[in-house]
Amino acid sequence: MSITYEIIKSWGDKQGNVNSMETINNWISERNKNLTVDIKQVDFSYDGFWYYDPNDGYIKNKSNSFFQLAGYQEIDDNRIINEQPIIIQNEIGYLGIICKMINNELNFLMQAKIEPGNINVIQISPTIQATKSNFTRMHGGDSPAYLDYFINSGNYKVIVDQIQSEQSSRFYKKRNRNIIIYVEEDVEVLESHMWMTLGQIKELMKIDNLVNMDTRTVLSCIPLSLNDLSDEEHAKTQELFSDTSLFNSIFNVDSNIIIEIFNAMNDYKMFNKEQSRLVPIKSLKSWKMNKDEIVCKNPYDFRVIYCLIEIEGREVKYWEQPLIASNGIAIFGIFTCVENGVRKYLIKLKHEIGCFDEVELGPTIQMEPTNHKNDLDDIEKLFISKLQNEEGIVTNVILSEEGGRFYHEQNQNVIIELNKSEIKKPLKGYFWVNYSVLNKMIGFNNCLNIQLRNILSLITI
Repeated sequence: MSITYEIIKSWGDKQGNVNSMETINNWISERNKNLTVDIKQVDFSYDGFWYYDPNDGYIKNKSNSFFQLAGYQEIDDNRIINEQPIIIQNEIGYLGIICKMINNELNFLMQAKIEPGNINVIQISPTIQATKSNFTRMHGGDSPAYLDYFINSGNYKVIVDQIQSEQSSRFYKKRNRNIIIYVEEDVEVLESHMWMTLGQIKELMKIDNLVNMDTRTVLSCIPLSLNDLSDEEHAKTQELFSDTSLFNSIFNVDSNIIIEIFNAMNDYKMFNKEQSRLVPIKSLKSWKMNKDEIVCKNPYDFRVIYCLIEIEGREVKYWEQPLIASNGIAIFGIFTCVENGVRKYLIKLKHEIGCFDEVELGPTIQMEPTNHKNDLDDIEKLFISKLQNEEGIVTNVILSEEGGRFYHEQNQNVIIELNKSEIKKPLKGYFWVNYSVLNKMIGFNNCLNIQLRNILSLITI
């Protein structure tokens, strides 16, 4: 059987064949109960292990590792139109998952991981989730478990290997390596890890804040649109779908719309007149460096806090660092419809300040906490109206952003079904596309932003 068939068969298995859902939930509960976690917000010193460097105006640590905080300004016609602190983390880290056939079913080795910014302690994470500073041991601690599998990924069957963007409203051109490897050998399973089917992981995504962002982005990259199914497998695969329109959406590629999308993206990159620059944090006139936080003088989506951290079971148990703390819950949502028996999704071009290459594809709506509703276009207003009136909601779940840099940041992830005729003609920059178009474009680095990839990961068959 092809790997595509095995992935979809695993996607359809919500109960599991190695560990039951009850076993997984008990494992999470026990680890939440028994692991020591202590996160304390404290005052900035600005001259301790993390310090303000007067030479460039950035906040960094004395080992010059992990990340830095800089000021960022967007400029249009010699006028500053937006400014904020931004995370600079030039290194590319691993977000990696090991998968293996166990008793004729594909299982994924997932980790119960604690990050300092997690709102609920344990979240289901990839097999490995490590920055380059982590796995080169800049912190002086142990190497991450299972690192050798990914360092030596060429020895295994690689299912996915993509460099993908992170949150471009918080990071400056940050990217990570999303990778899934298929192994045939026996794999030691640590207490912190457990085998799960893809269907079980998707079920866990229905629970608020349980499956972390890194898992969601990696799974969204699985290349189903390669379609290496035989005729027999194609027929068997269709039987696994309760939504035939989704099956048709996955296995029918519209190449013309891909050309149209790239044309629009390249036009934006070519003709956008806005400029940007990194500046000292102290030069941000609308921000204050207080004793306990770095905060905007006006309503803004986040602030910067400083924490002392103790987490049992990590490569390093004690450390301190700044964290980006959200000032509310964002809404990320996508419209879906069925047209001629094929499921479609409404996406749009989205520019964000830290975007690696100016613009990516985002969901129908990407509304940060302090967005003013009168700034929304007609399609976004329709989305908010349907959400408020609970019309056509397919998925509505609160999920966390990455807890290694963000403190208790949650977003509302929503999929709403509607009749395509309700949107007479998409506004400029919007596109109705098959799932296969998105799946194919994920194969090009930095095309789909992390908010869209995360929503795609929530789709069930």
